[in-house]
Amino acid sequence: MKTSAFLYPWDVVGDPDAPARVVDLGVRQVTLASAYHSTRALTPRHPRHRVVTAEHAAVLYPVDEERWADAELRPYAAGDWAPGDAYGEAAAALADAGLDVRTWVVLAHNSRLGAENPGVCVVNAYGDRYPWAPCVARPAVRTYVVSLAAEAAVRPGAAGTELESLGWYGLAHLHAHDKIGGVPLDEAAQYLMSLCFCSVCRAGYHSLGLDADELNAAVRRALEPLWSGGRGTGGGGGWAAVEKLLGADLAAATLDWRLRTARTLQEATVAAVRAAAEPGFQVLLHADPHPHRTGANAGVEPAHILGVADGVVLPCTGGAAEAMLTPFAAHRRESTVLAANFTVVKGMGGSPDTLADDAAHARSLGATELRLYHAGLASDADLSAVKAALSGLG
Repeated sequence: MKTSAFLYPWDVVGDPDAPARVVDLGVRQVTLASAYHSTRALTPRHPRHRVVTAEHAAVLYPVDEERWADAELRPYAAGDWAPGDAYGEAAAALADAGLDVRTWVVLAHNSRLGAENPGVCVVNAYGDRYPWAPCVARPAVRTYVVSLAAEAAVRPGAAGTELESLGWYGLAHLHAHDKIGGVPLDEAAQYLMSLCFCSVCRAGYHSLGLDADELNAAVRRALEPLWSGGRGTGGGGGWAAVEKLLGADLAAATLDWRLRTARTLQEATVAAVRAAAEPGFQVLLHADPHPHRTGANAGVEPAHILGVADGVVLPCTGGAAEAMLTPFAAHRRESTVLAANFTVVKGMGGSPDTLADDAAHARSLGATELRLYHAGLASDADLSAVKAALSGLG
């Protein structure tokens, strides 16, 4: 199976041994970040540093100033964690080692963008804004996402891209010194706390025959048991729980608005990337087959998204492979990419020691490729386990 390892530019720049180390794993492709959110990352083998702090979401290459000259929203340049054309420098070193390089682009997730432009953020039923979550219904955000994807995905030498967070972002977010775990939120509560009530979304609900104020009140009523000490929403898990809490018709209407919004943005974004790229450029989305879910792996309708993009990258760690892959396998074509993404860093909940069995199981469910998260973050022991696993795969 074709296997790609995720990397950041700072894993490679300044470490002349990094490309050969990746090749030695047994992979022939790297998914290299070109636009990424804020993070604090370990670099356990780098000769100059051990921790990299990316203070805000940024592009990791010089932007085209002409493209962004009149834009209402624009990407931020990286600081000293990825100066200049860090992506380009890392990509060139990896390509020189014989590796195929694909871009990794984070789109609708940008805390600095939201902090500096609060009017573009998701607004929950209580009026709280989520600065990490630009609302993808807002015209300025949609323009930004499409433009960023076209630029950050199609970098020199890249043969394809993986687009992350191309859809709704919600409450779930590992914020600095996060303190929201005191009240457990099940999947239904996460959905309700992620519904947006900004002016554009309120108008969107109205266009579907909903009264936004009545919907807002219904969401608050459904969530009230949590704040008074209840465990979860009492509705169980999954979409059926949302229907139980809001009523099937009201729940369906909220999802209809969100799906219409996400679908059209995904279509426009993929089209813009293809227009900017050479023929044959591969476009994949990080996705989840449950349309109501939010986050880095955007909830999508499998049949629709496989008619738009060349395939998907799916989070399969922790026994999730069947739930992730089966809905997409039913709609795949001969050329469709279904990439099973496994965390291979033990310290982050991964299981590099079981990668061979996990990969074989994923292949039996329809996976055509593997993704390894994350070669730069993994310990030497993790990488040794990955190498052993890949050596046994056909």
